[in-house]
Amino acid sequence: MRRCAPTGSVTPISAVRGTFSIVAADLAAGEVGCAVQSKYFSVGSVVPWARAGVGAVATQAAGVAAFGEQALVRLAAGTTPEEALAAVLTDDGGRETRQLGIVTADGRAAAFTGAECLEWAGHRVGAGFAVQGNILAGPTVVDELARAFEETVGSLAERLVAALEAGQAAGGDRRGQQSAALVVERVGAAAASREGIDRVCDLRVEDHAEPIVELRRLLGIWQVWQALARANAHYEAREYATGADELRRALVGAEDALVLYNLACYESLACRSAQAVEHLRRAVELEPSYRSLAAGDSDFDPVRNELDAL
Repeated sequence: MRRCAPTGSVTPISAVRGTFSIVAADLAAGEVGCAVQSKYFSVGSVVPWARAGVGAVATQAAGVAAFGEQALVRLAAGTTPEEALAAVLTDDGGRETRQLGIVTADGRAAAFTGAECLEWAGHRVGAGFAVQGNILAGPTVVDELARAFEETVGSLAERLVAALEAGQAAGGDRRGQQSAALVVERVGAAAASREGIDRVCDLRVEDHAEPIVELRRLLGIWQVWQALARANAHYEAREYATGADELRRALVGAEDALVLYNLACYESLACRSAQAVEHLRRAVELEPSYRSLAAGDSDFDPVRNELDAL
């Protein structure tokens, strides 16, 4: 058991958070983000910070959440990641207990691991990302975080979660698991969405036996809703066939009643009658309430006669 110093100078282990994270940028997509897992309740409320067009920050170990915003302000003002790190730690008497990772929107990265962070603690910096962790099973954890991020093909959100999965498979936080989070922001998202913000993904698992597994499940749901949003844009533009194609791609690997229902709507309007009836039939099997919904949905008027058989 860890002993407490009489003066209270030792940070209680319950206040140490992280425990492994990645900050990264996708220059082609104009995205920045952070993913983190820890044996700590609600780690997503303190560690990950991101701002579209600026960068992303993870502040952990005996972390100070305010350092995340402070670092982003400095990056926005044009400082380098190294300068931003130095600035937030300059007057910090507990700097050797801190751990931070920073990446800019244009892919420059830096990290800091204080000499008093609990073992194993360390970081790796690569092109467009930084990975860091403390109280880990060993250095292989951050090595695997970096490897998985570099080798995974897909969106930034997918690559960040893949990195967490690889880090956990390598041993992860030696205390265990409890919470995880994923944050991604994209330049221009505010103007292109009804929400009016650049944050496109903000998922948190506050308390779970396998938080990364749960985060992966939530990511799958998020991806479905992203596909529905893209398809809806085609619907509003009367591009029904294109919207249908978008939703068919969303069904690869898993069925979803809502996706199937919307796909059937678009196929009906695109004069793909047989496919519309097939997909609506499956949607009703998964969600019986959709039968009555379809009965009053004018999108199905082109295939109304075929629906009588349902």
